[in-house]
Amino acid sequence: MKMKLLYLGCSLFLVLSLLSVLASGSEKGLPILTFDEGYNQLFGDDNLVLHRDGKAVHLTLNERTGSGFVSQDLYLHGFFSASIKLPVDYTAGVVVAFYMSNGDMFEKNHDEIDFEFLGNIRGKDWRIQTNVYGNGSTNVGREERYNLWFDPADDFHQYTILWTDSHIVFYVDNIPIREFKRTAAMGGDFPSKPMSLYATIWDGSNWATNGGKYRVNYKYAPYVAEFSDLILHGCAVDPIEFSSKRCDNIQSPEQLTTGITPSQRSKMDSFRRKHMTYSYCYDQTRYEAPPPECLVNPQEAERLKKYDPVTFGGGKHHQGKRHHRSRTSQSEADSI
Repeated sequence: MKMKLLYLGCSLFLVLSLLSVLASGSEKGLPILTFDEGYNQLFGDDNLVLHRDGKAVHLTLNERTGSGFVSQDLYLHGFFSASIKLPVDYTAGVVVAFYMSNGDMFEKNHDEIDFEFLGNIRGKDWRIQTNVYGNGSTNVGREERYNLWFDPADDFHQYTILWTDSHIVFYVDNIPIREFKRTAAMGGDFPSKPMSLYATIWDGSNWATNGGKYRVNYKYAPYVAEFSDLILHGCAVDPIEFSSKRCDNIQSPEQLTTGITPSQRSKMDSFRRKHMTYSYCYDQTRYEAPPPECLVNPQEAERLKKYDPVTFGGGKHHQGKRHHRSRTSQSEADSI
């Protein structure tokens, strides 16, 4: 009952306000916090270092430990964003994560919304993965993986999670790359409980690069991930009572719009055609039938089969050609 009241109290105006931020194509006007204003260190001791008077955070992975931070508040829905620059050079086995979770409060039925950056051997690019869990539904991984149109270790780029009661959108530099809609068929698998925001860097040698074939090589340590432009724009809730503490910067009804704009949707469709390399909806080795929320696109299925014919079509593995991409440019971003 408390959760229902919380939802009604926070979401009606907040959800539409958040959508209007992205529909306008701009993140301007949202407050950028210093570290001490919104976050606490999670682990890593002196592997977390503040810069620029707390406006930037460096997270380090070395042979001793990784590091991470967590938001001071829990949030029910909101807009969560950071500019991130990833470690350079040989990064196999290194995982940088920017995500929301309530696993510390709901051990058996937690929710999670993930950006995960998966390192690689020298000469190959970082890969990006998004994932969604709801109500402890870890037996149904909802991962997607992508290449990017730029090198995320060259410079800072903005990564954003928009979470409402009806859908989740992942953005890179204000370009939506994935929209995940709530459906009745999902039941409780859509994230619906308050979550904290996390950022971490850690050793994922056992799985992150070619299923664990390439592990972290600490000869190239320390690995440093840099974070800035930290935005927490949502409805903060009390962790005990699950009652609303505050809803910041709520816009008036006259300012509200909904949905992804046609221009943004066109860019999202283009990004997914060019850069998506894996979607759980087409994974025939994991699921006899796609999970209920999946809308199967035969053309997309055929395209993904080229990346992994075993996973997506029952064929035999073969060594595919690697397509090299140039460094980021404005014309590349505009063409997405």
